[in-house]
Amino acid sequence: MISPAEVADRFGALRERLSQAGGDQVKVVAVTKGFGADAVAASLTAGLADVGENYAQELLSKAGDLTAEPGGAVQPRWHFIGKLQRNKIRKIAGLVHLWQSVDRSALADEIARRAPGAGVLVQVDIAGMEGRGGCPPNQTASLVQHCRDAGLHVAGLMAVGPPGPAELARPGFRLLASQAADIGLAELSMGMTADIEVAVEEGATMVRVGTALFGPRPG
Repeated sequence: MISPAEVADRFGALRERLSQAGGDQVKVVAVTKGFGADAVAASLTAGLADVGENYAQELLSKAGDLTAEPGGAVQPRWHFIGKLQRNKIRKIAGLVHLWQSVDRSALADEIARRAPGAGVLVQVDIAGMEGRGGCPPNQTASLVQHCRDAGLHVAGLMAVGPPGPAELARPGFRLLASQAADIGLAELSMGMTADIEVAVEEGATMVRVGTALFGPRPG
């Protein structure tokens, strides 16, 4: 079982890291991928209302478990942050608060169909790595416009830094911030446990953190 007290302590330490990097106002999304509904419940107890999930089935399962618990009607603000499949959108459309991984027009169209006016972030591939998701940087503006034309609310951009030392992510994070400024978008979701300081220094408004809150992922 995930200890709410331990998550609260780790959240405090994470907030200190963010503060030292200049990110007092940065929003933390608790990433519970691979953990159970107890991690979500512990996040809520610790004051983390924004929870990120990578897989539709995990999100559905945890949302159901939370509702089934005595007094468990309170749901977090679910963020979908993983690679998105069109055929899964319908199943979770009523739960997702923010779709963070929209990287192609077909996804935007399906979200607009299932959740008109939904909030989205356009994911940009800043690492150039196969299978990581994200639209090519030279297509960011056109995808943002497509999302808007579909009636979606584009809040900002999202990216995943490359593996390795945190500094490797800096050029990509800087590019993302520059693109967001050029398009006029306020939200920048970038940075995870290993590279949050670099992300904050480059303008992140939101970080997605799992390990620093819950420890190593099971399995």
